Amino acid sequence: MDMKNMNRRSVLKLLAAAGAVPAMMMRESAHAAEPLTVGILYSGSKQDYGFNQSHANAAAALKKVPGIKVVEEERVPETIAAQRSMEGMIRQDGAKLIIATSFGYFKPHVLEMAAKYPNVTFAHTGGIWQPGMPENVGTFYGYIFAAQYIAGVVAGNMTKTKKLGIVAAKPTPNLVRSINAFTIGARSVDPTIQVHVIFTGDWVLPVREAESANTLADQGVDVIGCNVDSPKVVVETAEKRGVMSIGYHSSQADVAPKLFLTGAEWNWIVPYMSFVEGVQKGIKPIHYLRGGLAENFVKNTPFGKAVTPKALAAAEKARTELIAGTRVIYSGPLKDNKGNVVIPAGTVLKDNDRALDPINYLVEGVIGQI
Repeated sequence: MDMKNMNRRSVLKLLAAAGAVPAMMMRESAHAAEPLTVGILYSGSKQDYGFNQSHANAAAALKKVPGIKVVEEERVPETIAAQRSMEGMIRQDGAKLIIATSFGYFKPHVLEMAAKYPNVTFAHTGGIWQPGMPENVGTFYGYIFAAQYIAGVVAGNMTKTKKLGIVAAKPTPNLVRSINAFTIGARSVDPTIQVHVIFTGDWVLPVREAESANTLADQGVDVIGCNVDSPKVVVETAEKRGVMSIGYHSSQADVAPKLFLTGAEWNWIVPYMSFVEGVQKGIKPIHYLRGGLAENFVKNTPFGKAVTPKALAAAEKARTELIAGTRVIYSGPLKDNKGNVVIPAGTVLKDNDRALDPINYLVEGVIGQI
């Protein structure tokens, strides 16, 4: 028999048959070969062209990793139903890692399940772990702002009217900061550019989103971006109106083949793998895991065919400098759109600066109120 071509498990079986390997070692070897089951919950459709699909893309990448089994459930409400879904994945599928992707899953659902199943790791998108919470809970999020800035640079190079638009959901600090980053990027190209923002009032309102995109087009906006959960309607409407578009969350390029420029995307597979490796190594999860462009937590959607060489070169230059730290988004002097100085001269705030977390102002150049 050719021992050189035998794998480790075959050798162990032979040695066990000869009494040379304790039964415990055989059990440990068999256990090591078992796949790690990861359960993932989505609040909406995995094919929403938005936030849920960004996580589904990461799940698809995770399925390709050897030794990983993924179980998924979509359209899980942010109610007790989330707990039932997580418990089913643990008890029926043997999940040792639960990834809860929607903001409303954290309190109380993830925290209660984590307390009930201390040997399971729970990872939540966007939550903030605090002392006293279960140690088997990790939270993660991406600093999307550099990707938004780069998208703004592209839009700033592409606009002819110097009027850009954004259809946004609610003026949450994170969303407002994204709008500001986009605006600062665009105005780094031309400080006379204006960004017109319409808030729809909720995360998914397709009719209102279409109306808002049409309103912006009627106002002479020639590039429309979006900060809603499912950007498909906004991007489709822009394409129909002959207006260039900027996406968000995941790629919307295929619904606007002519005028889609780029977008700011999450690259969730990176934090996913951090939690997977932690479970595999038997260590507790990182309670507050964050990263940006340099850490590959976020990225830009591949540039559309409408993007000019000049815009492409400007975007790549911005990306290189942002990663190197030679360019920053938030630096003084910076005014809000009411003329107040919000960041004084000489002050530089980086992506991970917690002083930016509660941001509640729109920067100079944004037409709109929060």
